[in-house]
Amino acid sequence: MQGHSGPRELVALRRSLEAIPAVAEAMSACQALAIREASGRLNAQPELAAMLAKALVDDPVAARDGGAIRAGYDDQLDGIVDASRSARDWIAGLEAAERVRTGIRALKVGYNKVFGYYIEVSHGSAAAVPSDYVRKQTLTGAERYLTPELKEREAVVLSARDRMAAREQEIIHELCERIAEAASSLRGAAQAVGTIDSILSLALSASELGWRRPDINAGLRLEIKGGRHPLVEQGLPAGVFVANDLELDPDVEQITILTGPNMAGKSTYLRQCALIVLLAQCGSFVPAEQATVGLADRIFTRVGAHDDIASGMSTFMVEMTETAFILSHATRGSLLILDEVGRGTSTYDGVSIAQAVVEHL
Repeated sequence: MQGHSGPRELVALRRSLEAIPAVAEAMSACQALAIREASGRLNAQPELAAMLAKALVDDPVAARDGGAIRAGYDDQLDGIVDASRSARDWIAGLEAAERVRTGIRALKVGYNKVFGYYIEVSHGSAAAVPSDYVRKQTLTGAERYLTPELKEREAVVLSARDRMAAREQEIIHELCERIAEAASSLRGAAQAVGTIDSILSLALSASELGWRRPDINAGLRLEIKGGRHPLVEQGLPAGVFVANDLELDPDVEQITILTGPNMAGKSTYLRQCALIVLLAQCGSFVPAEQATVGLADRIFTRVGAHDDIASGMSTFMVEMTETAFILSHATRGSLLILDEVGRGTSTYDGVSIAQAVVEHL
């Protein structure tokens, strides 16, 4: 959007714009309000897509390598390409033409990085060298010559690459400026496609993985029957994951304390509860047999153990800082997920901290 895109990015944008009409047509039959609102922001920008298709080849290489602009789009660039091709063709035919003109059958046309293009004639044929040849280099068995016309053609060939690259960069910059003018519409279309894509992903997950529609209400009670972790379940064979229930209500069952041995699934249980609440409030079906989800104003999590060396904070300090933040900002309508609070210190102190947190809540 700011003039820094390369040809590959512009071609990708063109293909995206060309795909929008099909997306809009597919969404036209949907009755959901969110889909209809998103579809209304789908602007295919046909003029912009046509301009990019006319300007750029279908599979451009890196910008520095050139060749990204389609032939016939820019007269100036076409002129440089045609002049270079004509000069190369002339040089390619120079050896045969000079052999005929001079009668020197051993005459050769070559190139090196030091002298560029040259005409090489053996010492035995030096008497037949035309007067317009200019001696450039003497070798053991031959002389190398230049002609004014050869130098001119050489200059065209050697400078053409840089001139073509410079002109292509100018054209790409002009295309980027045209795209920037439509930035607002393009962002709106991109956001709409993202919204549709996310809704489609949630719908496919619900259909394929057996999710259920939750009951969302304005209360604070959370009741989950047969809840499952959407990711862990997919990593196990069918039917192996053990579903779990949960009931939380600020007026009755405000806190659930979960204990058990290592690898029993405690952390998975905590995470799945938070994910189900988040999915429900996103408008998605949830991985559970049944769920009643009240509105949670925030979801706080204190999970895992890590330090922050850059800030001079130990594992225990990080844990306590995050816990203090949660206790200071949580409300009656917040969902808190705390996994092994106090693990960063001794067992006695850790249990005391965990008990104090529960009593405070």
